[in-house]
Amino acid sequence: MGIAKFISSSILCSLFVLPLYGQQPASTGVEANPGRPTVSTPATLTPVGYLQFESGVLVATHSTEFSSQLSINEVVKLAVAPRLQFIISSEPVARSRAGGLNGIGAGGGALGLQGVFLTGKGARPTLAASYFHEVYAGNVPDLDLGGPNQSVVFLASTDVHGFHFDINFLANEMTQGGVRRAQFGQTLSIAHPLSKRFNLSAELWGFTQPFINGRCAGSLWAIGYAPRRNLVLDAGFNRGLTSTSTRWEAFVGFTYLFPHRLWGKA
Repeated sequence: MGIAKFISSSILCSLFVLPLYGQQPASTGVEANPGRPTVSTPATLTPVGYLQFESGVLVATHSTEFSSQLSINEVVKLAVAPRLQFIISSEPVARSRAGGLNGIGAGGGALGLQGVFLTGKGARPTLAASYFHEVYAGNVPDLDLGGPNQSVVFLASTDVHGFHFDINFLANEMTQGGVRRAQFGQTLSIAHPLSKRFNLSAELWGFTQPFINGRCAGSLWAIGYAPRRNLVLDAGFNRGLTSTSTRWEAFVGFTYLFPHRLWGKA
């Protein structure tokens, strides 16, 4: 569960990137709208009619439920209208070590939708809301955020003086041993271009932990590289800020917007 496995997982992720990269036409007007790798999700939607894949590998250490974990994460988005987008979120496989024992299995999966109720431009914010419902709880330990049964998210995105801001407010329904409790969270992500192709992101996030009367929080830093308008590669780390937060997380992945529209004309 160390650096060697993280590197091998990164190579595996790259093997998925290369064939997709080869399908890319010489030029395209569509542009990816990454929701990863930050906890925050942008209020803006992906281009209508185009599938977007957000794939990554995450290594986490020293959580309340495990000593280490390696997982693969996948999010698929499809906007069917300028103000409506459907989302599938899943963790196809994860390997954890807890109590001196190793375990492998699948994480949770959820279906969701996101709607924009105010379209902004420049400093005028875009405002949106989303809803997720868990369809599969999984059989591996969760990160410090837990795995909500249902989630409502209010989102805002804006651009000010060359900086892009994504702000989320979350209300989740958590279940443990048949008991249901509410969880609340806030995130703030700030991104700034370093050059035409490179982008730096910094984020602060925090969530309540209702079953242990705690609060998890983290500071996330990531860099993105866009070799093409519809492909963004990312890598970074997250440092837990409280005693009940996962201490370290490292991640690598990509966002790929499939360049062919599923229906109609571009």
